[in-house]
Amino acid sequence: MRLPDKTNRLVGQAMHDYGMLANGDRVLVAVSGGVDSLVLVHLLHAWQRKAPISYQLVAVHVDMDASEQGPSAFACAIRAQLAKNGLELSIVAAKRPSVRTVVGSDTDATGERVQAGVCFACARSRRLRLFAEARHLACNKIAFGHHQDDLIETFLLNLTCAGNISTMRPRQDLFEGRLTLIRPLAYVEKQDIEQVALINGLEAIPSSCPLGERTRRNDIRHLAAEIYKRIPGSKKNMFAALGNVRKAYLLSNGRVAR
Repeated sequence: MRLPDKTNRLVGQAMHDYGMLANGDRVLVAVSGGVDSLVLVHLLHAWQRKAPISYQLVAVHVDMDASEQGPSAFACAIRAQLAKNGLELSIVAAKRPSVRTVVGSDTDATGERVQAGVCFACARSRRLRLFAEARHLACNKIAFGHHQDDLIETFLLNLTCAGNISTMRPRQDLFEGRLTLIRPLAYVEKQDIEQVALINGLEAIPSSCPLGERTRRNDIRHLAAEIYKRIPGSKKNMFAALGNVRKAYLLSNGRVAR
């Protein structure tokens, strides 16, 4: 895999800062079909040959549209993409929550309440399926393709829509350390990941999600882009702020004016 020096350095720095990989790890790589996860699985595979440690990889896709006849066309397209570079993909089925299932009515899928319900239920279903598959495959770590832009957007999303100050962590230990979530691309910008995909011939598989880009996260993405445009250096400073929290200057015990 061809990897620009800048990206290679940032991935290595994130790995070092958060102790993401250790000798003997068995890592489940969550492959969604997007360019981020495709780059991640190829990167980790390439690193196996040069890393001073030994670790195993298992690429897994949670198929939200699987049927009794087998994997969906979307899942099969992802498998074919990986196969072109000699990588195997395990496809596991999970039921995609429908609008009716979430809200108990035929409310239009573009409604904000429906979006929130469907997206939350779908994400939860995928996450639980990945946890179960990690146990089944004896994997002690799950790697996600979330990048720097994702971390900033999650912070803005939680700040504006959930009323809390938080984001995704580059490393998160769960179940008393039996399972660890890692995000090796945490320091890398989306545009750099897209460049890596371009020079390596990796193409994202078009999403089969019925909501597409009609989500609150996408609204936040556009908002973040406008902030970066209007305020030079804001992206770098916002990312730095995620690790520079001054608790003494925040409200205590969640008290707010009524």
